[in-house]
Amino acid sequence: MSTEGLHEQAAGNLRQHLAENAYPGRGLILGRTDANSWMIVYWIMGRSEHSRNRRLAWESGQLRTEAADPSKVQDPSLIIYRALCPVPQGWVVSNGSQTETLVSGLKERQSFEEALLSERHEPDAPNYTPRISGLLDLKHPQVRFRFSLIRKLGWEDQPEHRSFAFPELPPGLGLGLTTYDHDGSPLPSFSRNPLLFPLGKNPREVARQYWEALDTENRIALAAVSVEAGKPPDLTLLNRFEASENA
Repeated sequence: MSTEGLHEQAAGNLRQHLAENAYPGRGLILGRTDANSWMIVYWIMGRSEHSRNRRLAWESGQLRTEAADPSKVQDPSLIIYRALCPVPQGWVVSNGSQTETLVSGLKERQSFEEALLSERHEPDAPNYTPRISGLLDLKHPQVRFRFSLIRKLGWEDQPEHRSFAFPELPPGLGLGLTTYDHDGSPLPSFSRNPLLFPLGKNPREVARQYWEALDTENRIALAAVSVEAGKPPDLTLLNRFEASENA
C-alpha cells in the first residue's frame, strides 16, 4: 500500500474506531512524527463512577494514574498504576500493573514477550478487560514498536497472549491498541491487530485531536508525549477532573 493509502487508512480508523465509537476503552498509540522523533499517546475512559474517578499525572518523568478524589476509591488495584515510563531501550506504556512487570523483566534482559508471560487479563468479570502494552524501542529500528494484547480465551478462564512487532513507520503514522472493540454488556475485548492512526508533530495538537475524537461522556484523561533521543519528553496532558482537595 502507498504512503498515501496508509494515511487514508489511519484517518479512517480514527473516525470509525474512536470518533464513531462510544466506548473503545483505554488506548495506546506508538508512532513516528519525523526522522528523529516519535509520539506516544495514552488515554483512559470510564463508564462507572469508580472508573471515572481518575486523572493522569506526570511526575519525575513518568506518567501515572491517580484518583481524582481519593475518598471515593473502592479498589485501587485496577485503576492506579504507572502508565508510561522510561526503560533502557526506550519507553514502556500500558493500561495497568503490568508496567511494573515489563520494567522489571526488561531490566533483567528478558524480551518484551517473555516479561509478560506471567500476566493475565484483568479479573473484572464479566468484562475481563484485556491488558494492552507497548514498547517504543529507540535502539532497535528493525523492530521499533512492540505491542502485547492479553485477553480472556472465549471458552475458558485462561489468558490468550498476542504479540506484535513492527519496524519504523512513515512519518505521521502510529499503531495502536484499545481495550474494547465497542460498547456493550459485557464489553467485547479488542481482538484485532494494532490499528494505524494519524499522528502530527505537535503533542498539543495531537492531544486535542484525540481528545475531541473520544466520546465526551466517557473520556476521562489523555496524554500525548513527543520523544526524541537525547532530549526531555514534550508532554501535553488533558484531564476531565482536577485533583480533589482530599488528595
